[in-house]
Amino acid sequence: MRRMRGPRDFWRSRRGVAGVEFAMILPLILLALLGFYDAGTALAIYNKTRYATATLAQITNQYTIIHDSDMQQILGATAAVMSPYSSATAVVNVSQIAIDSRGNATVSWSNTLTPGSSFTLPAALAIPNSWLIYSQVSFTYNAATVFFTRAPITLSDSLFVSPRKSASITRISP
Repeated sequence: MRRMRGPRDFWRSRRGVAGVEFAMILPLILLALLGFYDAGTALAIYNKTRYATATLAQITNQYTIIHDSDMQQILGATAAVMSPYSSATAVVNVSQIAIDSRGNATVSWSNTLTPGSSFTLPAALAIPNSWLIYSQVSFTYNAATVFFTRAPITLSDSLFVSPRKSASITRISP
């Protein structure tokens, strides 16, 4: 083994170059790994959000009359679908939209929207004298690492379906 005698020998030496290169690239590899973890988790939560929205609409459209206890069970199904992710940051909405003879849409009943308020529908869905069930689920995701985003990400989905067993669904609240 040859001994280094000065700066020229240090810069010409090739011993330990792989270790130095690895030490330089390791932080980038770790950042990429954490980024893939966050992106994968966000994608999994988004898929769960979409599935929860469809489940909410499909369960609701099977009723002809919905009582408050039924509504609690319907909304609880959304939390079950979102598992293993906490549904604490989820906002769940299910509403019935009534469309009058002129194609104007209003909220018939809802767990979050104001009944009687106007509702903007896509033109293709504004069929006169009909009803639609509108389900929407939003989930706020806080990334595990703060390297890529510091603000929470809101993942949401919405869906319109028509009532299955009757023209409209009656909501009974005490």
